[in-house]
Amino acid sequence: MLVTGSSGQIGSELVVALRKRYGRERVIACDINPSGEESGPFALADATDRAALEQVIRKHRIGCVYHLVSILSAAGEQNPDLAWSVNIGSLRNVLDLAVRYRMEQVFWPSSIAAFGPHTPRTHTHQLTVMDPSTMYGVTKVAGELLCNYYFLRYGLDVRCLRFPGIISWKTPPGGGTTDYAVAIFHGALREGRYECFVSANTVIPMMYMPDAIRATLEFMAVPRGRLRTRLGYNLSAMTFSARQLAKEVKRYLPEFVCTYKPDERQKIADSWPKSIDDRLSRKDWGWKPRFTLREMAEDMLKNIQPDWEG
Repeated sequence: MLVTGSSGQIGSELVVALRKRYGRERVIACDINPSGEESGPFALADATDRAALEQVIRKHRIGCVYHLVSILSAAGEQNPDLAWSVNIGSLRNVLDLAVRYRMEQVFWPSSIAAFGPHTPRTHTHQLTVMDPSTMYGVTKVAGELLCNYYFLRYGLDVRCLRFPGIISWKTPPGGGTTDYAVAIFHGALREGRYECFVSANTVIPMMYMPDAIRATLEFMAVPRGRLRTRLGYNLSAMTFSARQLAKEVKRYLPEFVCTYKPDERQKIADSWPKSIDDRLSRKDWGWKPRFTLREMAEDMLKNIQPDWEG
């Protein structure tokens, strides 16, 4: 199996999980830059280059792709043309090659960024208004429709999850609107303070990386007949405000000070849901999150600074 975008936030941890489950040599990591921590087969390739990607697929006889290449929300607003080219161009390459080489499965992550300002913001339903106001969100809606088309037209077993904001200690923030939920821990441990780029009352659905990885593995193991949609499945874990997160960090680091200075990312955050209805995921493939806000905060602090004595 091939993991594109393997050096990114999800990819760097998904590769490890897949190798643990399926074997080191059966999982090929692929990125435009090595992460420096490769512990198994690695292919240097740009997923927007179809010929280069096809060469990797043929060489390693790939039968399944986890396609994680993406320009994230805030970064995408800085260069919308690049976001479209990377996010949709690379996905189209993967889907076309998956059909050509008769692959068994393709996984592609969608996002709550696919929703928009006219989407009901609480308990956002599986099927609802999707009118994103960012290029990143536009690519997620287009990508979901593209994946569904390839399923309907070619019978390709392509699967999508709509991830909330993902929090991870292993990789630094990568240009997303939810990056504050990662940066706050680094700021608290290193400087004792953090200036948050969204307001204290900003509420965004979040998920801790171990739950995101487990969800991906469990979702891909479900028999295809149990899945009722090839658009993204809603996925939920925990919802909290920026103030609640800061309060949780302060529980472990009493001297921590968080201030708030909203920037252009605030508008993006305000267009996203506050809570997600993921009943279809729970019913169709048994999804259930494990990490709470408190458990996530403690684990983040311990992993970012191993000698921390919380």
